[in-house]
Amino acid sequence: MFVSFFLGSMLRSATPILFTALGEAYGESAGVLNIGAEGMMLTAAFTAFVAAASANSLLVGVIAGVGTGIVFGLLFAVLVVTLRADQIVIGVGFDIAAAGLTSLGLRVIYGTAQLPVLPSREVVDIAPLSSIPVIGKAFFSQDAMVYLAILLVPVFYYVLYRTRFGLKLRTLGESPMVADTAGVNVFLMRYIILMLVGAMAGLAGTYLSIYQVGFFRDDMTQGRGFIAIGVTMFARWNPVGVFLASLLYGGAESLAGGVQALGFLRTIPNEVVLILPYIFTIGGLVALARRARLPPALAKPYRREL
Repeated sequence: MFVSFFLGSMLRSATPILFTALGEAYGESAGVLNIGAEGMMLTAAFTAFVAAASANSLLVGVIAGVGTGIVFGLLFAVLVVTLRADQIVIGVGFDIAAAGLTSLGLRVIYGTAQLPVLPSREVVDIAPLSSIPVIGKAFFSQDAMVYLAILLVPVFYYVLYRTRFGLKLRTLGESPMVADTAGVNVFLMRYIILMLVGAMAGLAGTYLSIYQVGFFRDDMTQGRGFIAIGVTMFARWNPVGVFLASLLYGGAESLAGGVQALGFLRTIPNEVVLILPYIFTIGGLVALARRARLPPALAKPYRREL
């Protein structure tokens, strides 16, 4: 029972990280560093919850959350691609603004009243695989959003490494000038990629609020956007590596939850157990820093030479 619970929880914990990290892999491969992923996730989580509760429909919540992410991705593109603002400063600004606006919105809409109960989520059983002992319920009896995140991994990999679009995208991160000379519209491509980045962060926030926990609270992302950025770099922008690194994070978070629930390591404070996923992320980044090769154009605004 513990193994089955652990594996299922690992997948659910990895899902919001995986959604965001897949989008970040594309964004950073195209030379754009989106530090604002945390804010995009948090805002999407808020709008998804409010929309789902108001319409009594999870589907409406998903549409609202993804739409919020796209709007934020478009705004980010205007600021960093067209206006060539500093990507890190704008990203941090997004995170700070999202924390304040969602907290204010929560109190304006609901005040001190109890939050509404969302419609029950449906678990998709893949028969007869879900009846396999131990792993059946863990891997083949999950929310549709978990399956979607996993299915996007081969799609993102194929597009990035096996299509002309993916080649153009990676060229933007290596040398946007070369891409521009070859006839690629650098600005349009980065707009498209950043809206995709926003949509993926929106999916992550949506899953977190209306599927994983079923409510919204202040700062509920708890640094997952930053962890997704770390996971992306640790995996070297490869969608398959992103998937595996997300599972490692999900396993660390699930293990921390299991240790708490079962009362293991009673002499160790809960706060120490809860930082296990963050220790993993920091350790991965430290290991990466010694051998990483970042895209040369990462976080650098492109100026077309006349």
